[in-house]
Amino acid sequence: MGLFNRNNHKLGFMDVIRCDEPSYLIWKWHPAGSQLGRNSRENAIRWGSSLRVKEGEVAVFVYPQCDGTMQECIEGPCDILIDTENFPILANMLGLAYGGGTPFQAEIYFINLARIIQVKFGVPFFDIYDPRFVDFGVPVAVRGTISFQIKDYREFIKLNRLNAFDLNDFQKQIRDVVCRYVKDTVANAPAANNIPVIQIETKTAQINDAVEYDISERLKDSFGVLVSGVDIGAIEIDKTSEGYRKLMAVTRDAAAIRVEAETQDYVERLRIQREEGQYAMHKQAQTANIGAFQVEKQAEVGVSGAQALGQMGTTGAGDINLSSSGEGFNMAAVMASMAVGGAVGQNIAGTMNNMIGGINQQATPGTVPPPIPVAAYHVAVNGQATGPFDMTSLAQMSANGQLTGDSLVWKNGMAQWEKAKAVDDLKGLFSPMPPIPKE
Repeated sequence: MGLFNRNNHKLGFMDVIRCDEPSYLIWKWHPAGSQLGRNSRENAIRWGSSLRVKEGEVAVFVYPQCDGTMQECIEGPCDILIDTENFPILANMLGLAYGGGTPFQAEIYFINLARIIQVKFGVPFFDIYDPRFVDFGVPVAVRGTISFQIKDYREFIKLNRLNAFDLNDFQKQIRDVVCRYVKDTVANAPAANNIPVIQIETKTAQINDAVEYDISERLKDSFGVLVSGVDIGAIEIDKTSEGYRKLMAVTRDAAAIRVEAETQDYVERLRIQREEGQYAMHKQAQTANIGAFQVEKQAEVGVSGAQALGQMGTTGAGDINLSSSGEGFNMAAVMASMAVGGAVGQNIAGTMNNMIGGINQQATPGTVPPPIPVAAYHVAVNGQATGPFDMTSLAQMSANGQLTGDSLVWKNGMAQWEKAKAVDDLKGLFSPMPPIPKE
């Protein structure tokens, strides 16, 4: 019967179940002296064996039952003896007739929750297209590193077969998924993020963020691992390719056209600004010399009137015919002549008066009096200054009740706001009205 003999527990053949591997992600324990796949002791566990699980790892017991397999997880730190008190579920598997020394069959896996796995990946050259120039495919390659670890070990066990787990195969699966997502993200980056293909090497950080989000969700759902970081080391463009050379050529042409258009637009804006500045200076000069400008315009009107009179004479519009067959006076022509003559006369008279007035003004400076100053007061309404108002407006406001003797007023030269009834200029607005005489 070998190890399954009921007296084997007396042989002191107990095991210490622990993982002493310096670096691992998933590691399967087997009793000392057994050879994997060679004998029945590979998964034979004895009651009374000790179980030691370090912090940052978990031991998973997988044992068969008639309706499938059962799992029990022991998180570290833990140092216990395997018996029915610590493993109540396992007690159902065994009868105690053998005194607790009979081995039971179970596979024990240690999962390292603290280790961070780094997998290097590389996407060989593939064509990407600029949405503005879809005729030119540019070869691009990507390389980088992804880091991940097992955080939710129950989800990980559910998604992966521990008995068939191989770290190299697992890393290859992770690498394939990462390469596929990186390729899709880089290929869509020019259209999705408005990135010119020839500048994609400078947008590594922006693309890295998009890749990390997509990959984190994908690996969590499909493999039960937590991505701690994605680092795209480089995005390389094959600058010797025909697609790159053609894209550079058409891009230079487009840039030259854009620069030329921007230059023409800039020159046009300068022209408009210059013309507007000249027009403003012209108007300013006209304003400064308004008298001369008026004389010029009135002279133009006079010349136009004289020309109109001459035209009337050449067409016979003002002729007088008193013969028996004549029409006599052409009253419409006479009236038109009088109107034009009056306008011309007024124009010339106005011009002469302006010229004489200008001469007199230049000859006797200071004879034209300045404008009469008008007293204007500000009135405080609801804490806000309103106005200024002249005396006529203030009188109307007083009559309407909008201004009272207690209203605060102020004008230029006053040190502070004062009541209207205390200001000498305004006292008369609040004098009592004389009584209405009785009949």
